[in-house]
Amino acid sequence: MVSKQAFLFSLGSLYLSLLFVFLLMDVYARPANNSALKEKSVDNKDENEILPQDHINGMKMEMDGHLNKDFHQEVFLGKAIEEFDEDSEPKKNRKKLVTIFSKVDRNKDNQISAQEMQRWIMEKTEEHFQEAVKENKLHFRAVDPDNDGHVSWDEYKIRFLASKGFNEKEVAEKVKNNEELKIDEETQELIDNLKDRWFQADNPPTDLLLNEEEFLSFLHPEHSKAMLTFMVKEIVRDLDQDGDKKLTLSEFISLPVGTVENKQAQDIDDEWVLDRKKEFEEVIDANHDGIVTMEELEEYMDPMNEYNALNEAKQMIAVADENQDHLLCQEEILKYSEYFTGSKLMDYARNVHEEF
Repeated sequence: MVSKQAFLFSLGSLYLSLLFVFLLMDVYARPANNSALKEKSVDNKDENEILPQDHINGMKMEMDGHLNKDFHQEVFLGKAIEEFDEDSEPKKNRKKLVTIFSKVDRNKDNQISAQEMQRWIMEKTEEHFQEAVKENKLHFRAVDPDNDGHVSWDEYKIRFLASKGFNEKEVAEKVKNNEELKIDEETQELIDNLKDRWFQADNPPTDLLLNEEEFLSFLHPEHSKAMLTFMVKEIVRDLDQDGDKKLTLSEFISLPVGTVENKQAQDIDDEWVLDRKKEFEEVIDANHDGIVTMEELEEYMDPMNEYNALNEAKQMIAVADENQDHLLCQEEILKYSEYFTGSKLMDYARNVHEEF
């Protein structure tokens, strides 16, 4: 029979063992301390404000070369894209869509032509432009605390590292004294890329300082011809496998999506490849010679290109043009509402006549 003392001793040993295991789990669960300058984790809101984003509203391609899946909705809805919630009542979303239809239909003939859609796309794109300008004013203030109207690369780097969780005062001191910063490899690579982009946004005469307009080009390359060209060069560099500064179809569809581990992942990858193949052959490769040059890619990505807007308008109409008259009526746009708004209203659209 086990004595009371032995039982208590065993219980105490078990408690100490469990405590030791939990302590080990806590240690291994913590992220590595990549820098002595690193503070506690911070909200990434500040980082999102001052870091160029991969996704730009109203552009057909992301910064990393992926196709923008929301492009059609962004250029059709503009800022109203936030109003179309999948959880909203179909009736409410339908009324919103009918209102937009009436705005696009400028001559009020109850049909949307390619020219009317083109004009609407240009207006919504300009709307995204103005929104970016408005937001940039706030973001510029975040990196220009002394309000002198310009920001140096060092000032931006300090603010950026602070947004990543580094101690701002200590980083500023080290930068001022030209001391080495202990930064992890991933963050350093990001800083190097941002520095290249920063210098590209610095318009002549080069002074290594960005004013508000130049900072807008830094965050939003669509606002600057030079930055748009730089963005295209970056994308071609990432996709170009033979170094000829042009893209073949195989190069354009070879951007890895991820490791295919099951049939569902395979289906996603197959769909992704088919989408890129269609975009390459039908849209980007303007002369259909099987090669996309930097000039062709830049034309494709320029959000204010009126010719592209007209082509886009024709494609958007073709998706829902069931009677093949090259025009969109209200019932057609309601039936294909998911393409234009991201919301399924088809079932409700079938009952349109019942409602009236």
